[in-house]
Amino acid sequence: MEYEYWLATMEKLSDRKKYLLREHMKSAKAVYYIEETKLQKLPFLNEKDCHTIKQARKDLDIYASYAASCKQGIRFITVFSPDYPKRLKELPDKPYALFMKGSLPKEEACSVAMVGARRCTPYGEKHSYEFARRLSECGVQIISGLARGIDGMGHRGALMGNGKTFAVMGNGVDICYPREHIGLYEDILSCGGGIISEFPPGTPPQGYHFPRRNRIISGLSDAVLVMEAKEKSGSLITADAGLEQGKDVYALPGPIDSALSGGCNKLIAQGAGVLLSPEWLLEELGISSNDISGKISQKSTETKKVLETKENMVYSSVCLHPKSVNELIEETRLPAKEVLGCLAALEIEGAIRQVSKNYYVRA
Repeated sequence: MEYEYWLATMEKLSDRKKYLLREHMKSAKAVYYIEETKLQKLPFLNEKDCHTIKQARKDLDIYASYAASCKQGIRFITVFSPDYPKRLKELPDKPYALFMKGSLPKEEACSVAMVGARRCTPYGEKHSYEFARRLSECGVQIISGLARGIDGMGHRGALMGNGKTFAVMGNGVDICYPREHIGLYEDILSCGGGIISEFPPGTPPQGYHFPRRNRIISGLSDAVLVMEAKEKSGSLITADAGLEQGKDVYALPGPIDSALSGGCNKLIAQGAGVLLSPEWLLEELGISSNDISGKISQKSTETKKVLETKENMVYSSVCLHPKSVNELIEETRLPAKEVLGCLAALEIEGAIRQVSKNYYVRA
């Protein structure tokens, strides 16, 4: 496996050329020990590629690097592995290898991608959370990117629905980005989901990585849900990737005067499915929800916190991205003293937590 890891982590050689090289040589070990004269005769490699391969043999202690990765609980599979996701195998630009912590989405279960704005509105947050929770309760796997905003809400909703959720990263799986999602990152793993990337361990987040990872988010899914997006948005890259891959794309309609709903409304005008409700989408996906809804409703009633009116106002204003005390005072229009008292009570009850001085999020 050390030689497979060496080839999978080789920088500056494209996935396509890694695939052709590995297919031609039958094993990564044969690639590692290939003679220079034979290497130079391969028609799909140029001089720069040959230099890259020769340099990689010098720069990397393959045994130590592979051992360090295993010690961190990181697994990897190449496109030649029987465990490689079938959904991705069909893509013309499939990643040569996937690195992961935790598990991969189950092939037999339905999966949906949930994407949208990082700086989303309470409207987008609410519906992303509710759609993900309800779908998850019915066994649908939620795929997203662990980003702030819609991604995070989708992951959290899935966890609250006792389902599996998977984060596809634009960096190495040993790095939690953004850092404030470290709790969510760990919850995904502890609940049986997975952290997935095509980038080797230790790879830092770079802007140009994220458009690349979007094709994996859509590729692992049966449908793409765009929950909130501007007309020019990275989320629409995922939607476009999904369309190119033959996936169904759905969008959440929003107010016509909201810039963050512009991209969704435009997708709908172009023919995307309209997200009317989680139950409607479940029917579209061919999944029955009749036997589950009653049980969940009863459970929710039993566990729902009974909050005082003012506490409920404050709690409703707190969301999953940090808000300052001043923002909460402005939104609730309550006196500062009462807001601070409600925050203290909610924190004691475990409903919210303080992430930094005077900034709160839902627990």
